[in-house]
Formats: sequence, C-alpha cells, structure tokens
Amino acid sequence: MLSQEEYIEQAHLFRSLSDRGNQSEPIQILLKNIAVEILATTNLPKAVDFIRDELNHTGRISTAMRRLPHYFAAFQAFLIEQAEDDRGRFDSTMAFSILHHEANYRAAEPTPQGLFFYQFEALCRNRLPYDHGLVAMAQDPIYDKNWSRWILDIRHKLGIVDIADLVYVHSQHYQNRRDAEVASGGESDASEKPSVILFGEKEGRIALANRKTEPLYFFAALQRQLQYPPIPRFK
Repeated sequence: MLSQEEYIEQAHLFRSLSDRGNQSEPIQILLKNIAVEILATTNLPKAVDFIRDELNHTGRISTAMRRLPHYFAAFQAFLIEQAEDDRGRFDSTMAFSILHHEANYRAAEPTPQGLFFYQFEALCRNRLPYDHGLVAMAQDPIYDKNWSRWILDIRHKLGIVDIADLVYVHSQHYQNRRDAEVASGGESDASEKPSVILFGEKEGRIALANRKTEPLYFFAALQRQLQYPPIPRFK
C-alpha cells in the first residue's frame, strides 16, 4: 500500500484524465500538463513521465502501469488494459473515472471488504472478464493470503454459485448462526463451516437478505447500509 498523499495525487491524475479525455489534445500532452499540477514530493510525477515515454514507444498506458507493479496495483493496470482493447465497449473515460473513485477510497480508510465489493462491481457493471479481473484483484496489496486465496477460488464458482452465497458462508453472521444451532442441540456439519471468516456480521446479514436476487441490488444495499463506495456510471 502507498501513502495517503500518493493516492490523493493518483485520484487527481485519474479524475483529470477522465474529465479532459474528450479534448482534442493527445494524451501525451494531457499527461505533461497534469504532471505540473501533481505534488512534487510524491512519486507520481516520475510514474507519469515513465507512462509518457512508454506511450511514445508502445502507444499503451497499461504496458507502462504493468511495468510499475510497485506503484500501480494490478487491478488498475487491468482496467486500463481493458479500455485499450479495441474489441470491447469499455472506454478509457469510464476506466479513469473508476480509478479516480477507487484512489479516493484508498486514500481514506479502505477495508478489504469495501475494496473487494467496489472492484467486483466494476467487473459486473462493465461486463469485464471475471477470470482475468479476479486474478488482478487477488494481487492487490490490501488483501492478505486468505483473501487472495479466496478471490482466486471463486473464479471457478461464479456462474454456478451466487456472489451473495459466497459472501454469506464466509461471514461472521453465518458463523454466529451455526454456533447458535450447535448451542441449541443441533448437529454441526464441519463441511459447511468456512475455513476463514472474511466478512463481518453486517455483510453476512445483507448477503443473506439478497440471496437469489440481482447482484447489483446486493451491491446497492451494501452501499446504503455500510457506506461502501459506489461505482461511477455512464451519464
């Protein structure tokens, strides 16, 4: 994880690229102008210079971001890579907008749960490939080994099991209900007990209430109840 001031400046960079992306100026010129505005005590000006050099050679921002894994998270590079794919409908304006809000969240008090739901909703709403997207998410420094292992594991379950079910069985709410059943004389099934608790009581309750429903309703409920960051949408 980077320092707070790095993420604040990243948010400014991505917001500026999103707002000025429709201008007629080449993106190299936009980056040059934005670099002057960025706080010089951060490492972002160096990263922007590297991106400009890479653009001149390859014409792709994502290539430069992937070559700076110590500064840009893999999911950030993944979004830009998808925006640069001419075969898709996901454009760079939306990618930069998503990254702007994500950087703002990282600069505040991010949690693995909040960032997971934000990134996963970004995949859902924009119909991005889950397999590559989840692999990129699992590499994020905010996730520990348990989180990364679980994120990679659900790649093989999505489409068969609802995301609400996957969240529910790895929540504290599910564990509390199982413990209550055992305390009241019920049988304990070890196969139903999750190997690790990743979500809290509230996330589990919301997941239980949204089983077998549209996943976007689940995300909206999390944002209303827990103030998780929403995904920007097309105007």
